[in-house]
Amino acid sequence: MEYQYVRATRDGAVAHVELNRPEALNAWLPEFADEVADALRSAAADPEVRAILITGAGRAFSAGADVTRPREILPNGDPDLSSWLHKHYNPVVLAVREAPKPVIGAIQGAAAGLGASLAMSCDLVVVGESSYLLLAFVNIAVMPDAGAMRFLAERVGLARAAELCMLGERLPAAKALEWGLVNRVVPDDAVHSEGMALAQRLAAGPTLALANIKKTLNETTQVGLAEQLAIEADRQQEHGGSLDYAEGKAAFVDKRKARFQGR
Repeated sequence: MEYQYVRATRDGAVAHVELNRPEALNAWLPEFADEVADALRSAAADPEVRAILITGAGRAFSAGADVTRPREILPNGDPDLSSWLHKHYNPVVLAVREAPKPVIGAIQGAAAGLGASLAMSCDLVVVGESSYLLLAFVNIAVMPDAGAMRFLAERVGLARAAELCMLGERLPAAKALEWGLVNRVVPDDAVHSEGMALAQRLAAGPTLALANIKKTLNETTQVGLAEQLAIEADRQQEHGGSLDYAEGKAAFVDKRKARFQGR
């Protein structure tokens, strides 16, 4: 299938799903997310595919949601912060976790916001030396979503998860590896080749055993993920009518420090 925002190819038994909106640092739009989810589900259903590699075109894996796309307005006048999560963005994370095949993320540059959620949803993650994860939602007075907080809490513990979410600071590749959030750090120019090599290694492995390992790990740590994603989306909407959210958006556009009032 031909996509506008995704390049989906196959190299032997490895399906390669490339986020392909480099002019916008692979920022997410609803239609972008729908294509990513479709490509992932198609790869998962293909009996010839035994592993899936996710990469991003250009200099970033993904900068997160595209803030230039206006949100719809609810009847009460608040911006709709939940519908896109329910309908478009959360299904991408679920497609990764529900795929009965190993999914490898190869991350170059920034993996921010939804891009960080996608990276952390992968079974194994390879990152470039200058790459970083960023959950800067707090800077516009909202919370991380699409499963980011769950993945963080599972992998790095509550204290470090709180630090990343509440301070909204970059997590460099080396520290992400030290904390156990990613699996390998490689030279920047080797990210995609190392990711493909890992995917090919897994594709040559015992498919049923790998599927059952993933299924059991999901049952151990990911029970109720779909329900939690839905709760996050609903809770995100609580920020829509706040003065802090309006100020955070304005400050982001104006490239200045936000002045939050706590309401």
